[in-house]
Amino acid sequence: MEESGQIRLNKATREWVIYAPSRRKRPQDFQQRSQEKPTLVNRVASCPFCEDGQHQSELILLELLDPDGKGWQTRTIVNKFPALTPDNSTQRSEAGIYMAMASYGQHEVVIESPDHHQTIATMPLAQVEILIETYHQRYMTLMEDPNNMMAIIFRNHGRGGGASLRHPHSQIIATGFVPRNRRIQEEEAQRYFDQWGRCVYCDILEFERHERKRAIEENDSFFAFVPFAAEVPFEIWILPKQHKADFGCISPREKSDFASILKNMLLKLYEKLNDPDYNWAIYTAARYKAEEPQVHWFCQIRPRLTTPAGFEMGSGISINPSLPEIDADFLKR
Repeated sequence: MEESGQIRLNKATREWVIYAPSRRKRPQDFQQRSQEKPTLVNRVASCPFCEDGQHQSELILLELLDPDGKGWQTRTIVNKFPALTPDNSTQRSEAGIYMAMASYGQHEVVIESPDHHQTIATMPLAQVEILIETYHQRYMTLMEDPNNMMAIIFRNHGRGGGASLRHPHSQIIATGFVPRNRRIQEEEAQRYFDQWGRCVYCDILEFERHERKRAIEENDSFFAFVPFAAEVPFEIWILPKQHKADFGCISPREKSDFASILKNMLLKLYEKLNDPDYNWAIYTAARYKAEEPQVHWFCQIRPRLTTPAGFEMGSGISINPSLPEIDADFLKR
């Protein structure tokens, strides 16, 4: 493995990433040794997501029961402090030389377990499968609304990841517009397809599965790896092997395989890096793009192990002190 610095180009986004191995610590030095350990109790009286904290029935959007049918396993509720609300208009308006619109959208919280101390990494696989089913059902419901241009499923873990509560939960936000970041990614994928006649993510998938330098794990339906131009240490992408633009098209078998590989990737971070703060999100097609051949849905996991500083803010370029090949080798060993 070369020790000299590199600047790598992300094939999917055409964003450059600077690699500075001279700043690199040993992979195990990224462990968050000061991370507060969770108190292993099933219920916390002050937690609004614990089963004892009863939710108003009108706020509950979906409940899925545990395999024994004795209680709820996941519960989706309206966010009490929403970033966006559905009772607004999607109409744009001018404000002098500027443009604005009302804060239209839908903001939901998925409570992933009745148990306060659980996390996806430590849940039984059957529980994670129920969670993926919850995501899919809510995603399909939200995208039935023609005002919703995109539904974003994401999870914030730990204080550094923006989580305000320890109880295991994730969120879904549907927007009446397509965020610029997602539109740029779609446009880059379109340019690649127009030039080569192929999906850029399928090409990345084929190359990474063949080269194996950054591969971590795969099953029948998904492949997990550290991307060639990872922006942060231990960044992970999980790509479906079959080309699909829309998360809504996931099959029952793929749901089970996605649950398995997502749990395994988070368990590796949990065990090898001492449960670091992280964010993950599902990148899926915007409305009207769900059938197009250049868009490929995937899941991205970004641990919060470094802090962006002035250069990153001023240039938009990430500096990663850890090489993807070393990170992948550490995670899969």
